[in-house]
Amino acid sequence: MQTKTLSIAAALLMASGLAWASGGGPAGGGSGGMTGGSARMTPEQQAAAHYNNGLKAQEKADKLTQEAAAATDPKDRDKAQSHAAKAYESARSDFENAIKKDPKMYAAHGALGYVKRRLGDFNGSLESYGRALDLKPGYTPAIEYRGEAYLGLGRIEDAKSAYMQLFSADRKRADELSAAMSKWVEAKQKDPAGVDPKSVEEFSGWLNQRMEIAKQTAALLPSKDARW
Repeated sequence: MQTKTLSIAAALLMASGLAWASGGGPAGGGSGGMTGGSARMTPEQQAAAHYNNGLKAQEKADKLTQEAAAATDPKDRDKAQSHAAKAYESARSDFENAIKKDPKMYAAHGALGYVKRRLGDFNGSLESYGRALDLKPGYTPAIEYRGEAYLGLGRIEDAKSAYMQLFSADRKRADELSAAMSKWVEAKQKDPAGVDPKSVEEFSGWLNQRMEIAKQTAALLPSKDARW
């Protein structure tokens, strides 16, 4: 799963007053980096540029993670995982810099939570998601990814609550979380790894019920379900 696409970053930059050149970067600022005319940019514009760079690094890391998962050669898998970790760290740095420039940039807090979770820092990711939701209550990307972080910590009831919140607010995000839940259940059925097997089976039953309800009510949804 991924956070906002680069087109969203472009919208943020435009909203902050920074025009984009035809090449995809800010006019007079190259490809969106912090060189050149950065001294003439407002803190909000600098934050948006950092955020944009972070999304690019995150997108690269996500692709490398997928490559690692598909690799059949252990050496290729390890190489892709190593490069992915470096790209996530780069994204983490950019998102942190964005927040330093604009502490109220809720999207950067949410994106920081995403890369922290990808790096295995589940508690840190919860802090970032919480901050994003403090700034923008009901921000569904943060709710969904926080639900995945809860799964990583074995906090099943909290993950359920996240799903129920999304089910009424953002069905697409709810479906994404249920897909992550299914993968989690499958993995834990093979290796509970500290989670009570009975709890896993009970959660599996609950999830099957919720997926059936989602299927039955899908026709009642509007034709265009706003995501962002």
